[in-house]
Amino acid sequence: MDNFLPSELILNEDLSVYHLKLLPEDIASTIIMVGDQNRVPLVSKHFDNIEVIKSNREFTTHTGYIGKKRISVISTGIGVDNIDIVFNELDILTSIDLKSRTLKNNKQKLNIIRLGTTGTLSNQIPLDDILFSKYAIGVDGIPYHYKFQDDLFENELSDTFLSSTNWDPRLAKPYSVRCSNYLWGELYENQYKQGITLTMNGFYGPQGRSLKTALSQPNLLKTCGNIEHDKLRITNLEMETAGIYAFGKIFDHDVLSINTVLANRFKGTFSSNPIKAIKRMIMLTLPKIENLQ
Repeated sequence: MDNFLPSELILNEDLSVYHLKLLPEDIASTIIMVGDQNRVPLVSKHFDNIEVIKSNREFTTHTGYIGKKRISVISTGIGVDNIDIVFNELDILTSIDLKSRTLKNNKQKLNIIRLGTTGTLSNQIPLDDILFSKYAIGVDGIPYHYKFQDDLFENELSDTFLSSTNWDPRLAKPYSVRCSNYLWGELYENQYKQGITLTMNGFYGPQGRSLKTALSQPNLLKTCGNIEHDKLRITNLEMETAGIYAFGKIFDHDVLSINTVLANRFKGTFSSNPIKAIKRMIMLTLPKIENLQ
């Protein structure tokens, strides 16, 4: 395609991308993603200076420096549908000339690290601990709207999940993805827990919360705990990681998801001080993110 049509590449009057309202110069090559826009300043307060502050809807961006390292922090909101928006628009900023609406000759590759929150399915992972996701399983179906090479995904893990859970065929086909080997090697340390993250497409029923209405798969969480792949088990639930990993593969950006554990779903417990736990995760991981090339 020589020129992207206005109905497909939607830009604002200042030529910023439609939802994020960002220009190419507004983002760094290293990006931290958080779900909650109120968590953006929890990260950027550690910057030596902030040069960009922009916000639209649930998407807030701060870009600045720690020493000589330029870093952006972007809130995505909740769910893989929002991840679809954020990754597409970040990829637009790195690969399309917005004035001419044509592809750039050289695309910029991003390092994208999620700092999120999660609920664990394991009694071996204490509340407020930090968990790295080596793999993620998604059940939203959104990546299937894109054409990609089949070997991008971990099909063996998907097949194991399907058979082990007796997955309801009325639901979207699950997909499984591995994190960036580069970011794992740079950021993971043995002091942290690691596992497989199950990314669900809802907070209540899809995550096994039955309040007033019965669930169609009431034993899903118990079944998941027995699934093993690459000597790892499904350790936790949240709503973004699999989408981040899938779009990282599809758009060729390096991605990694790090979460602090706020809930234990089997014990029915929740962190007594979630903000303190989130701040601890930020403080422990930010120095290593700062040192990324």
